Amino acid sequence: MSNKMWGGRFTSAPDAIMEEINASIGFDQRLYAQDIAGSKAHAAMLATQGIIAGDDAQKIQDGLDTILSEIEAGNFSFRRELEDIHMNVESRLAELIGASAGRLHTARSRNDQVATDFRLYMRDTIDALDAQLADLQLALAEKALAHAATVMPGFTHLQTAQPVTFGHHLMAYVEMMNRDRGRLKDARARLNECPLGSAALAGTSFPIDREATAAALGFARPTANSLDGVSDRDFVMETLSAASICAVHLSRFAEEVVIWTSPSFALVKLSDAFTTGSSIMPQKRNPDAAELVRAKAGRIIGALTGILVVMKGLPLAYAKDMQEDKEGAFDALSALSLVIAASAGMVRDLTPDADRMKAAAGQGYSTATDLADWLVRALNIPFREAHHITGRIVGLAADKGLALDHVPLADMKAVDARITDDVYSVLSVERSVDSRMSYGGTAPERVRAQAERWLKQLAGE
Repeated sequence: MSNKMWGGRFTSAPDAIMEEINASIGFDQRLYAQDIAGSKAHAAMLATQGIIAGDDAQKIQDGLDTILSEIEAGNFSFRRELEDIHMNVESRLAELIGASAGRLHTARSRNDQVATDFRLYMRDTIDALDAQLADLQLALAEKALAHAATVMPGFTHLQTAQPVTFGHHLMAYVEMMNRDRGRLKDARARLNECPLGSAALAGTSFPIDREATAAALGFARPTANSLDGVSDRDFVMETLSAASICAVHLSRFAEEVVIWTSPSFALVKLSDAFTTGSSIMPQKRNPDAAELVRAKAGRIIGALTGILVVMKGLPLAYAKDMQEDKEGAFDALSALSLVIAASAGMVRDLTPDADRMKAAAGQGYSTATDLADWLVRALNIPFREAHHITGRIVGLAADKGLALDHVPLADMKAVDARITDDVYSVLSVERSVDSRMSYGGTAPERVRAQAERWLKQLAGE
């Protein structure tokens, strides 16, 4: 028996393997709300334009409302032989209202239908992700404000570089998350065009009003070219690109949590809420939440790679290859939502060990740059000469096993006689961070100002 949706061209049923590879209802059923919203807007426009009768349009609207209720109540039976969400909804609509259901597909194709549904879904998902990222920024800024003056080691090459504050370090991620939000908002603005009415690829001969359906669905405008309208998947690639960059940022943060919580560093602690134990080693507290945040970046980046490879060789307009645009995107964006939530939870759960952080911040001659800067300011020495003098003093301190602020003044003067005891005023880690008053610097005063600015901005969103 042929599929009744295909009309008279086919006289026999598809092979079982064909049905297996062709069906998408297993994953695209999550587009049900967007599909029904698009169909309701389309039916209303058809009636307004006099393309279908008003009573048919009302039956369609009522039937679609019933289907929406059935799906949300878990009482809808999705049928694999009907392939996708569009055919499942249309088939059930025919069962509910009869022949009037057949008028709904006038002046549209599944090509423009799925493109519209998917844009609506991506738009909704971006909005949800943006709200989650704002919450993560809030968690980071609150923690940063509380620890604006908590000194910790700043690293380059994972080697102690200069003292910074824990608050300053956390605020770096607030800035990263803001760029992520900006990229997602940019993607949302570009995807906010409505393909509905592009039909299969060439538009339609019916006198439809594409501006009306676009407005009804909250789009800024209809797409300007019907070929592009059905075949464009830039909005998927761009959203997944933004998601991948965000996942990289979250992975970097997760990696730092893994390092910070290891006994070798022991700079912060996570509670039982975000750690797990070992089946054999009773002493272990594993940062599994952070490790999984780090790992899930791979599947998000993989989804971007997947859609890029699918699209790279496709001629205009629609091809069935595009069915592969959804499953990876659904999985990746769900994973991103989860890791944002986990990251926000970890931020709120993190407890820094302030004493350990301060001690670590002073290791590795981290105030050497402060010494060089003092030489420039106090003795009017060119920085390159000051760098060389400082290097010799650091070498002397290392040979004697002394911290930089414990090197005797006589030893420093042996390197350069112009050095005075005022040099000790800049060699503590607290003095170091306090001095970094440049805009964007780690001085507690600057960190508090930045954190307070962000908290005010986030409260106003």
